[in-house]
This record gives sequence, C-alpha cells and structure tokens, in this order.
Amino acid sequence: MDLEGKNRFSLLLLEPGEIYFEDFAVIYHFPEELLKKEDGWVRWVDSTVRGRLKVCSKSLVFDPRDIHVPIIKFPLKSIEAAQEYVTTITKEILNSVEEATLLEIKCNMTVEMLEGGVLQPYKFCREEYCHRFELVFLETSQVLPQICQLQRASTLPPNDQNTMIQAIVRSRQRRKRFDRALLENLSETEVIETQANKVTPLVTNPGTILLTNAKLYFQPHNNAEKHPVIKIGIPEIRQVIRRRYLLRQVGLELYCRDSCMVKHLLLTFKETDERDKLYEALLELKGLNLDDTQQDNISYQWQAGAISNYDYLCHLNRQADRSVNDLTQYPVFPWVLADYVSETLDLTDPGIYRDLSKPVGALNEERLKRLKERCKDMPEPRFLYGSHYSTPGFVLYYLVREYPQYMLCLQNGRFDHPDRMFNSLADTWDNVTTNPSDFKELIPEFYNDEGTGDFLCNFQGINFGMRQNGKAVGNVELPPWADGPQGVLKKMREALESDYVSNNLHHWIDLIFGYKQNGEEAEKADNLFYYLCYEGAVDLAEITDLNERLAHEVQITEFGQVPKQLFQHPHPRRSRSFGLYNSLHLTSARTDSCESSEGKEEIESDKEGNFEVLAPIAESRNFWQRLAELKQLRSCRVHREGINAVAFSADSGSILTAGQDALLKIFTLPEFNQIRSLRIGSLATASCLHIPGTDTVLIGSWDNVVYRYSLQYSHVDPFVEAHNDAISCMEWRDNILVTGSWDCTVKVWKLEGGADGMLRRKEKDSVSKYGKAGHLNPLCIGNSIVCEMDHDSMVTCVALHPGGSYLAVGTHDGVLVIWVLPKGIALHQVNCHVRSINAVAWNVDEEHRILTAGDDGLLTIVDARLGTKICVHDLKETARSVVWNGRLVIAGGISGDLILFDMGTGSVVKRFTAHRGPVTCVTLSSNCEYLASGGEDRQLIVWGLGD
Repeated sequence: MDLEGKNRFSLLLLEPGEIYFEDFAVIYHFPEELLKKEDGWVRWVDSTVRGRLKVCSKSLVFDPRDIHVPIIKFPLKSIEAAQEYVTTITKEILNSVEEATLLEIKCNMTVEMLEGGVLQPYKFCREEYCHRFELVFLETSQVLPQICQLQRASTLPPNDQNTMIQAIVRSRQRRKRFDRALLENLSETEVIETQANKVTPLVTNPGTILLTNAKLYFQPHNNAEKHPVIKIGIPEIRQVIRRRYLLRQVGLELYCRDSCMVKHLLLTFKETDERDKLYEALLELKGLNLDDTQQDNISYQWQAGAISNYDYLCHLNRQADRSVNDLTQYPVFPWVLADYVSETLDLTDPGIYRDLSKPVGALNEERLKRLKERCKDMPEPRFLYGSHYSTPGFVLYYLVREYPQYMLCLQNGRFDHPDRMFNSLADTWDNVTTNPSDFKELIPEFYNDEGTGDFLCNFQGINFGMRQNGKAVGNVELPPWADGPQGVLKKMREALESDYVSNNLHHWIDLIFGYKQNGEEAEKADNLFYYLCYEGAVDLAEITDLNERLAHEVQITEFGQVPKQLFQHPHPRRSRSFGLYNSLHLTSARTDSCESSEGKEEIESDKEGNFEVLAPIAESRNFWQRLAELKQLRSCRVHREGINAVAFSADSGSILTAGQDALLKIFTLPEFNQIRSLRIGSLATASCLHIPGTDTVLIGSWDNVVYRYSLQYSHVDPFVEAHNDAISCMEWRDNILVTGSWDCTVKVWKLEGGADGMLRRKEKDSVSKYGKAGHLNPLCIGNSIVCEMDHDSMVTCVALHPGGSYLAVGTHDGVLVIWVLPKGIALHQVNCHVRSINAVAWNVDEEHRILTAGDDGLLTIVDARLGTKICVHDLKETARSVVWNGRLVIAGGISGDLILFDMGTGSVVKRFTAHRGPVTCVTLSSNCEYLASGGEDRQLIVWGLGD
C-alpha cells in the first residue's frame, strides 16, 4: 500500500502507550558511513533531507518529506549521547559557508519504517552511527535539554524510568490549556475544562476537553490527529456511556449522529471523579437528546423480535464496555456455524450449528477433560483456560489484512509467523475446537452483511511471508459453501439470524454477559478464566509500585478482559413468535373519523380505513395482522353518562356495558340489538363480567356492593357488600373472584361448590339476603374470603395471572403490587408510574410478565418473578385501558383514539379514530372476533378484526 509522504507518520509507529510531545522542522545530515553504502535507500537521495523531528516519551522520530526515505525511529534507550555539534554548512540561497550548531544523536540502533511508502515489516539497523540534525527555526540549545532529560530517564532502572517519564508527562500536560481561538462561537458559555486521553486502537493520545453549553471540544496536545480540534455539537450526541478501561471505571464514550465530524469518541481520565464530573455536566445540558438505550428496553425488543440478533449483540457489547476503539475490549461475537467444509448449507439443520450453551473451550469433551485435570493441580487462584476468547492479538489475527499497521504496532514491527496467521476459516475453526490453548470467539465483522469482506482479502498486496507448504500468505481460504468474501458474510449473517440461533442465543449471552460469566456458575458452566480477566480482581489505583502496576496493565491488556456483567439472572429466550412479527410490516396511518351525531341512539357504521399490511404470513394470518385491519362494525351512544366498563359474554354472543348512570346494558352480537337495560344500585357501576358456564353477571358498584344479575330470570340483587368504599375493579377466573376498592384493599373470594352451584337461581326465588341458606348460597362471610390485601393508596385495577397463582394490583400512587395466591403474600412492589396506574394486564404468551398503563403516559412491562421493569415506553398520552398480546398493545387514549402500539420498537403502529373524548375501557372477545371500546362520550363502539 503506497502512502503519501506527508501522511505517513501516525501514532501507531510508536510503542503502545508512548506519548508524542512535539516536533521541529529539521534538515537531516546523513552519516557519512551510510552515504558510502551502495545498497539501500540512501543512494537515491542527497546527503541531506528535510523533514520533522518528533520528540516522544520513548523515542525520537524523523519524518522525512521524501517518500523514498523511510521514517527513522531512534529509541531513547539506544541513544548513547545527545549533544551539540559545531560544523560549517553551505547556505543554498547565498551560496555562503557559515558555522552552525547541529543536534548530534549518537545511536546504536535505528528502526526504519514505511520505506517508499510501503507497509512492510520494519528494518532494525543495529550499527552505531552519529545522526545530525540542523534545526530550521530554533537554536539547538532550545531543544537539547528536553531530549537529554528524556534520554536520561531511559537509562534508569524500569521503576525510576517510568516514574520520571510520568512526571515529565504530567508536567507538560499541566501547562496545556484549551485554545479559546478554536471555539466555534466566542459567546459560548464554558462549563468544564479537563484533561483526557483520546483512545483509538493501540493508541492513547492526551488532550484537553472543553465543554460549553453548545459543544464538546477535544484539542490534542500534539499535531498527530486528523483534526486540530474535534468539535461535537451537544444535539449531535446520541449516546453517552461510562466505560471501563483496563478494569478501571475511567472511560467515557460518546456516540454521535451522522452529521457529526466523528462517529464516536472514547476518552479516558486519570480518575473516576474526573470522568463522572464531565458525564454529569453533559447530562445537565439543554439540547442534549439521547437515544433511548435502556438495557431493559433493548432486551425486550430483542426478545419480541423487533431487533436482529446482530444488533442486539452489538448493543450488549457496547453496554459491557466493549468498543471498536479499544482492542483490549473489542466487541465479541460467537462462533455460530460448525460446518466449514460442506459444499452447501441447510440453515434449518441443527447439526451445522455450534452448541451455544457451552463456551468454546468446552465444545470438545476430550480437550475439556484434560483442561479440568490440569486445573485441579493448580494453586489458587485456579483457572480452566490459559488464554481468553478476546484479546488484541486475536482481534488482529482476523483483521491483519485490513489493518496491517495495527499488527506491526502490536508486534514491534513484525507480522506473525506465516503459518500462524489467519489463512483458512475451516482451519481456524478446527484449531479453536482442538488446540489446548486456543479458545477465541469471533468479531462483528464476520456477521456484517453490509461489509465488503476486505479483512478476508489481501487487497493491499502486502508481503506477509511464505508458509511451510510453499504458498504465500494471500487471501483467506473460504468454505466451499461461500461465494466470495461477501458471500461468507451473507451466509454467516443468515445463520446468526436463523431460528436455531435465535432460540439458543440466550445461553451464550449467559456465558459472556450474564450470570455464568464468573463465580460458582462459571465453574459449573466450564467458563473460568484467569482472575485478572475479571473486573474487581485488582484495583490498579491502589498499586503504588509503578512497575507492578505496569506489569498488571500489560497482563490485563494482553490476556483479555471479561465483559462487564449485564445480567444477574438467566437471560430470557427469544419469543418463539419473533418470526411472525418480523414478517408483519405495518405502515402507520390514521383511519377516517366516524362518530355518531349528538343525541342519536341508532347504530352507525364505520368508514373503511386506508391501512396497508405488507408481506402477510403464509397460510394463516397472524392475529395482530387482523387487529391492524380493525374496522368499526357498530357504534351507538348507549348511556346517559360516561361508560366505565365493557365486557363480552363468555360465548362472545353478547356485550355488556356499565356506566356512570348506574345502568347495565346488554346487546346481542353481531346484530347489536339491545336486550337488557336495568338500573344497578344507586351509584355508578364501575365494572361488570359474565361468569362462564352460568347465566350470571356480576356488577361492581360505587356503593361498595357487588351485584348479581340473572340473564335467565332478569333479576338483580346484591351479591355481597364487599368493601367500605367504591368498588373500582373486578376479575374472575376459575371460581375465584377478585374485587378492588377505593378503600385501598383487594379481596379474593372463592365460590364454594363452584360457579354453577353457587350462582344458580331457582325459578321461584324473587328476593334474597346475603347468605340465606337454601336459596342463592352466595359467598359466605367468614369462610369465602380467601384473603384480603391492604395497599397504601386506592386500588385502581387488578389482573389475575392466567394460572391463578399471582395477582397484579395497580394503585393510585403508581405502585404495582404483585401478590402470591392463595395466601396473599406480597411478592414485589414496583414503582411503575409517577401517577395512577389505570390498567394492568398479563401477557398471554409470557405469563410472568405484566403490562401497566399509567396517567403519566408510560407503558411498562414488569417481570413478575423478579419484580423488575424490563421495558418502559412513552405512549405520550394517558391510556385508561389496554389489551395486550405478544409485543403489541391496543390502548385507549384520552385523545379518543385507539392506539396500536408496538412494545418491541417503542412506536405507534396505527391510530384508530374512535371517541370524542377519553377512551375509558377496551376489551377483546374470547373468540378474538370483536373488540369493544367505551368512552366518556357515552358511546359504545364494536370493532371487527380483519378476516
């Protein structure tokens, strides 16, 4: 690869961790001994050449203008003397001879790099020469003292040498201030100024950070960067993540929008406090608009099928402190395929995949057995694997063809032995499953199907050497099933997104990012690495001996680091129905409004909407596709005041409504003929439900009483005076009745003898009292209450677990309480909302999850087993009622719309115009043919699902 002479120098030419301070314009006078040589680059140039002499913490580097002349590095430890040299030189302009003082470097080893602009292994010249430099704009006496100071440091014992260099670095950096002339706008208000290092692969470059009310600036302390100053507008920042660096919490990474001059910026600080001050100052700025990247939300989106396996793994890597800017913590991806020799691949065949429940080191039982035997004989701390699954060397093993300069930097100017390089995908897989010291996983580049696959090709034509079989190291040998480099990426991405991987990827997540990554669970899973791989194993800040600290840093850097642990419990598997959701492409649209005229009682039809569903699922249409094609079948103003509750009969043959006018109304379906209209009590009716298998309807009233109505005999009577205040909600399942009240209590009732025996009325019974024997035999006070549960505020909604073992209760103060039945033990209290919870619902597919809708406009999913929020989305509108199945929610909003909301993507799929005011209740029929909504506008709307 040819390089322009002016761009040849980079910090990658220095040792990892070396600091580049400053440079000077010089004229290099070649040693006379070199000029007399007949071979080499010197014979192609004059006896002098112009360039820049760069002063670094461990070397001097001459960067010539002439591209034919190599960049020459003079390691400080190889410099025997640095002094002034007086000579006479001829001035070109005046053609006069003058006396001049040159800088003379007596050095016994030099390193020649990028001769002719070609990337190749460095040349090490171990002969002693005197190299002389004529400074163009400065006197030698102005430069020599600092060079001598650095040279003296290189002669000290390692501990003293590192101490002195660090002192020099700190002294220089303390004098650095941000150049205010570089501000975008001089009227900007300064917030904070601090020192930080910009981290890129194998390079840490110090600079000054200035945060203003409008931008974040990074000004490097040298001229080695592409930009003299990096400017990031506050609105351009989309993510700010606190990072771990060398197992210390001192990093901060910014991800920026496409309009920004940089995509991301990784910074490290001397102390955690310095990092946190900048982080907190950033978050307080107006104009900062961060993406919603809450771990819980993203995890739920993946489980629901809203994002791909690839995108989710990228997200997990970011959250676990893995960054493409840091080779010591590069993103890690799993080996997915186990077949690299077949002519074709059948991605539906489980036999072609790797076992994702095991770490790479445990895939071969014979090898694992030997490793365990060795582990038993080790002193503490014991470890199973002698190398990690991700190190800088492993990353560059894969990427050496695309980034050879990184490998030269990492390996002191050399490439790896040709036979140890990444020559074949099949051979690499064979090695990681059989070699006793090779356990590396893959990197994201293997699954980026939008990539070019350059890392698999020697497109730069670099001479990496000859293998023992006589072949030159060229392109990577690809599997027979691959059609070129891009074909490899495409097929491996298809495998990553396959059903098999989607159903098993959570096991690998447990190993790398979850509860099996360390401790007892890691031992059980055969996933134990050297102790310095784990965060918290050693506190580098507490190590006072600089040599010991540097030794630990080298160990951490070279051996690899376990990602930050993200999950303390087993990671949920992906929903089995994710494929259905992926094929459901919904286009947001708002249906035409259709409402009945004021005062009309007759039924009106809805206009047909303009909603489009693409790529329907073959053979049977998904339920939510049908819901997306929702159409108004009937609408009617049925109450004199707002509707509080709507319910379908058990057979979906009729629909019931309860209103603030204390009326209960019943309509037939699909004819929508009114067959009942009766007054219940003296106050508003709050809820109603039909008991399956009976002719009985239960109605909860604001007068504290649960009423019973017989469909057969058209008779209503009090069933039980359940509470001391208004009944707000009711739920029924399997002979269990739950009532919630404004008196802050929930009561669970069990019908003795079952629903049929306890609710059946005799034909001659016209009046009854609570508990009168021989007639209704209703819930008997004293032995029918299974449990009573107190809350800190009014109960607004309840939902029984489908299996009847848990009860979810929403309260007026925004707290969700999860109770274990039948004992009534409080399992969890979760602060879900800042205001009242209006609705709770259990997921039909994932029975341990609860959805809550609050006055604050949020929709929240809670894991009932752990009592943790796993997804929070802002509906941007208060929802009074919800229906939930899978990842989609239909919510009744205060705007009067029915809102189809995707909890996976956190977006509104479609809005259906429904009511002239808040929607108060939404319910779905048991046969999934009808949806009904009621509102404060007194209107009942029956919706039909698409065919």
